[in-house]
Amino acid sequence: MMKIQFTLNGKATTVDCAAGDNVQRLLHGLGLHSVRDSDNGFGFAGSDAIWFNGTIINASLLVAAQLEGCEIRTAESLSEWNQLSLVQQAMIDVGTVQSGYNDPAMSLILTDLLERIPNPSRAEIDDALTGIFSRDGGYQQFYEVIELAIARRDNPEKKAEYAPEFCDELDVVGKVAPKTDSVKMVKAQPSFVEDFIAKDACVIKILRSPHPHAFISKLDVTKAEALEGVVKVLTYRNTPDTPYTPGGQSAPEPSPLDRRMFGQKMRHVGDRVAGVIAESEAIAAEAMKLIEVEYDVLPAVMTIDEARAEGAPLVHNEPIEFMAGAPADLDEQNANADPREGKLIVNFPFGCEPRKNIAAGVQGKIGDIDQGFADADIVLERTYESKQAQQTPTETHICHALMDGDRLVMHASTQVPFHVRRQVARLLGVKQNKVQVQKVRVGGGFGSKQDILVEDVTAYAAFVTGRPCYLHYTREEEFIACSSRHVAKVNLKVGAKKDGTLTAIDMDFMANTGPYGNHALTVPSNGPALSLPLYPIDNVRFKVTTYYSNICPTGAYQGYGAPKGVFALTMILAEIAKELDMDLFEIIEKNRVHEGDPLKIKAAVGEGDLPTEPPKVLSCALDDIMRMGREQFGWDTPKPDLGKDWTVGRGMAIIQQKSGIPDIDQANCRAKLASDGTLIVHSGGADIGTGLDLVVAKIAAETLKMPLEEITVISGDTDHCPFDKGAYASSGTCFSGNAAKKAVEAMRERILTCAADALEVTLADVELVHPATVQAKDGRRITYAEIAHKAEGGKGWGQLLTSGSFITSDFAFPYGANFAEVAVNTRTGEVKLKKFHALLDCGTPMNPDLALGQIYGASMRAIGHSMTEEIAYDKAGQPLTRDLKSYGAPMIGDIPEEFVAKLVPCDDPVGPFGAKSISEIGVNGASPAIASAIHDACGVWLREWHFTPEKILKGLNKI
Repeated sequence: MMKIQFTLNGKATTVDCAAGDNVQRLLHGLGLHSVRDSDNGFGFAGSDAIWFNGTIINASLLVAAQLEGCEIRTAESLSEWNQLSLVQQAMIDVGTVQSGYNDPAMSLILTDLLERIPNPSRAEIDDALTGIFSRDGGYQQFYEVIELAIARRDNPEKKAEYAPEFCDELDVVGKVAPKTDSVKMVKAQPSFVEDFIAKDACVIKILRSPHPHAFISKLDVTKAEALEGVVKVLTYRNTPDTPYTPGGQSAPEPSPLDRRMFGQKMRHVGDRVAGVIAESEAIAAEAMKLIEVEYDVLPAVMTIDEARAEGAPLVHNEPIEFMAGAPADLDEQNANADPREGKLIVNFPFGCEPRKNIAAGVQGKIGDIDQGFADADIVLERTYESKQAQQTPTETHICHALMDGDRLVMHASTQVPFHVRRQVARLLGVKQNKVQVQKVRVGGGFGSKQDILVEDVTAYAAFVTGRPCYLHYTREEEFIACSSRHVAKVNLKVGAKKDGTLTAIDMDFMANTGPYGNHALTVPSNGPALSLPLYPIDNVRFKVTTYYSNICPTGAYQGYGAPKGVFALTMILAEIAKELDMDLFEIIEKNRVHEGDPLKIKAAVGEGDLPTEPPKVLSCALDDIMRMGREQFGWDTPKPDLGKDWTVGRGMAIIQQKSGIPDIDQANCRAKLASDGTLIVHSGGADIGTGLDLVVAKIAAETLKMPLEEITVISGDTDHCPFDKGAYASSGTCFSGNAAKKAVEAMRERILTCAADALEVTLADVELVHPATVQAKDGRRITYAEIAHKAEGGKGWGQLLTSGSFITSDFAFPYGANFAEVAVNTRTGEVKLKKFHALLDCGTPMNPDLALGQIYGASMRAIGHSMTEEIAYDKAGQPLTRDLKSYGAPMIGDIPEEFVAKLVPCDDPVGPFGAKSISEIGVNGASPAIASAIHDACGVWLREWHFTPEKILKGLNKI
């Protein structure tokens, strides 16, 4: 050990450490929460940025000895307790703070930039931000942050005017307001799970399979368990033999229960072999080396075609049990089952046929498909495919658990706290009242934290050892052991008249779910469910089949099947338009959905319960979106001439999503008036950085005519909040928001009733007035504080407590369109994204600034999937993509040259104050918009994404 002396945030500091200690860990251990680890020392993500002797550098790339005599600044130096820095305040006012995980580092980088270059150019901004990864916000708004910070140097009162505001008749809904946790996160105050881990917590490390398909033939953990500091080693021999699904969905889950905590059969590279619980990470790493494992390696199936081939190796050959709807030949299927694989449970019949490597399947139709094709003047058949893509949240998966008496308390970065509680209680064999899940701030999820991937092992480790335990994925584990986007292969047959009118659509949607079937029904079903209704014709048939394989796991990801369906359907329309000598815009406009249309196909495809009758489109802003997009994007304007080898093309796609799942989802909320008339709202909703807590607060403020700052929202705690199914299916604003609206509407009635009693008038004689006051017709007033005080007195009405629950059978569909302009180099195959416009209808935009950021972020994730991102494998089934740098997620240099997000409002009758969802729909349209633009530029049809120069050159017959 040695003493290192340096200046840290202006103070002389001395620390005892080893010369080679990692500086990121050293500083984080000193309580500097801004210095985070997102990529395990690769120096790519920038979460660990520090100011080191005048230069921004990644702390994880330094060793402790390098700090001697140096000056170090971290993001904590930028602000005081009650005063933000210029840049931090600008970030909040522009609305860039979403998940918040990288935002302290971003504020430090931007501050350094403005100190070095007072008025930086776009190129200089880009250069400064090349070292930081922003997955949730899409970079574009940081140009506005710089602009605002510069303006406020001269005029501190300069307002942020970068987001439009809506609904003049309302006070806070549709207006720009800071997200409730923005200050806390941008200042790097403790916010995330890693900030609350007990000092004496044991670390959990997972030994993982090196083979895509194998049985463990020998497993000896004796030496590992004997190592001093090892508390316990978990294997299939000493953990629950309980089948479950990682998918955090409502019970009974529409996914096969096909995995156990630890298994004897390995089904993918990265599958769990053993879990070491140790008193330090170094001890856990040493213990893993002492575990002796031998494998019987099995043939692997990696693709849909391999999985469905005759005689293909079976990914799942365990005994099958049906809770309902068992097939007649179940005994025959189980005759040759291998009990070493555990047991597979199917909750209800959803097409699960493991002996055919099928995890789920469904099919349906409307109209007369044969007649539809007979009526067509042109019929095209095409196949479109996607690759495996990863969510790559900046905060990797993490959970911390400890025992509080006989109760298990979990701090989880999760989108589904109530599903985590239910699943964990079942695995531990305890009642749910013995498990508390606290959803801490989530540093990005995008669907991957809907799956229960670390919570099960962490909970069990704490439960059986009695010690605080935590499991924190490495970035490599995110790629090999986490959720990712399902791979799809879509066979399409479409018929059309000469004028472009569609007559029939036949969609055969095949998906690769990987080793386990979490979301195996619902994700692929959304391929047709969120694309076919965009073109509501009479004759449609669809089939969905999801196959098991030995690729790394898949699961929930934003868009949830829609991107693949929209890609296939839009591209075949583009090909039909080409055959008919039509413009893509015109064939879309001729056939697209309109407000008031019945969506017959939605009565045949969904995520479980189907509606009793076809739903209608209750609101749709596509009329305005198409007109505005055509004009503002410049669809019909002459294309620029970029000179030798470069050609320019334009493409587009229309998109839709949902706002929760009718007849399946539920949300609940409680409200209580404090003694001084302020309001505390307990929302079951899980804010994962999208601003849901702010949505709930705005709904309460608007309904009760209260100042926003007098409302506190508490959410995501299973002990203190009522049930909510969680943050997925774009349900937050519509479901959690409506539950809050019902709770505060009930509060409004209680306040009015008590006020009328206090003022000795009738209920009809009183009304709410701003701020937080009830006024009688005779002009007398009583404040909420006076009502609350009287309510809690010895002669009062009792504390004002109300609740609200929301379910619905009605659909609230957001719509949108993406427009893309690309330049293609016909000599090299290079593609430059010149323009990208995303116009989206989310009803009433509740938080306009945050909504714009979510559009930019979703668009960039979709652009990344389209252009650069792929989890790749070698011929032996080994994943080659195990870090952010090699994966290809877009950075600031990859954003479109002209990047525009627009909110196009409409009034939806289902959502609160007319609102619909916004954060998820933005990932659905980039692939077809870009691919159709590439064809327009160079004549190459790209039917598989992502789009590489090699594929373009092959299409041009140049390689």
